[in-house]
Amino acid sequence: MSNTEVQTEDIINFLKSELSFREVYQQILTQRIIAKYAEEKSIAVSEAEIQAEANQQRRKLRLEKASDTLNWLSQQMITPADWEVGIRNRLLAQKLAESMFAQDVERFFIQNRLEFEQVVLYQMIVADDKLAQELYYQIEEGETSFYDAAHQYDIDSTRRQKCGYEGVLYRWAIAPDIATLVFSSIPQQLIGPIKTEQGYHLLIVEEKIPAELTPQRYQEILQQMFKQWLNTQIESLLSQS
Repeated sequence: MSNTEVQTEDIINFLKSELSFREVYQQILTQRIIAKYAEEKSIAVSEAEIQAEANQQRRKLRLEKASDTLNWLSQQMITPADWEVGIRNRLLAQKLAESMFAQDVERFFIQNRLEFEQVVLYQMIVADDKLAQELYYQIEEGETSFYDAAHQYDIDSTRRQKCGYEGVLYRWAIAPDIATLVFSSIPQQLIGPIKTEQGYHLLIVEEKIPAELTPQRYQEILQQMFKQWLNTQIESLLSQS
């Protein structure tokens, strides 16, 4: 056997040694579950749909010629047929998810609308209560800006470099007590000082982003519902084995 030849047993032993065998095993079970329920619901993927998805992937990978595609597949150590099977499986999963949960996405979004609100948030945390109060008054009086103060005094070096910028955050990504104040504030309003285990927080909301059921968010909710359902099916199968 050459040094580049890999047997099925080699792959299995490697996955076990890397503690990855269970993950791959569950992925195989997942595909079987999808195939089973898709067949029961008479859901299928056409050759035209596979070809359209393959063309989209080729454009994304900039595989302009057929030879470019074949070379790329060779580098991935798969055949065109293997590639098509993978595309079919992903499209089948998407179709099954749509069939099962598309009607529930909008209702879930409406029921949980608050959790999908976002803010563009700036924050600084200092260790001392007196410093926090002093910075609050200096910012309020216009003696310094929030961003300059964060750049100089924030205890976190990474956030200091970004002048307190935390990013675009969902409500669930912020500690509940702070989130209540953040989402009830108006943009550019100075919030704080708020004491936590980390220190004393001063915050500013630069912008509020209302919850909207965008195509991307629709897919996120749909896939989360589908994933939860699949996990339940897998757990049921494993408990029977």
